[in-house]
Amino acid sequence: MLNSLITALDLKIFSPSEPLGILILFLGLIFTGMIFYIIYVVSTNKESIEDKKIRTKKETLQKEKIGKLFPRKNKFNCFITSKQ
Repeated sequence: MLNSLITALDLKIFSPSEPLGILILFLGLIFTGMIFYIIYVVSTNKESIEDKKIRTKKETLQKEKIGKLFPRKNKFNCFITSKQ
């Protein structure tokens, strides 16, 4: 039964010794290499220069907004007492 299935589907074209099988193996190696490269890049967590610029710009904008919401009081206000 298995022999008849193999001959009916002609699965020999996918064997590693046939050109199509070699192409499939080669594409599998390229795909595997790309996946390992992506995993390596993600695991090292390196930021691009553009990402760093955007992050620092957002942080400065956030600090400016916080500074507008909560302005610093004069340092010497604690020494001034009201006359009663």
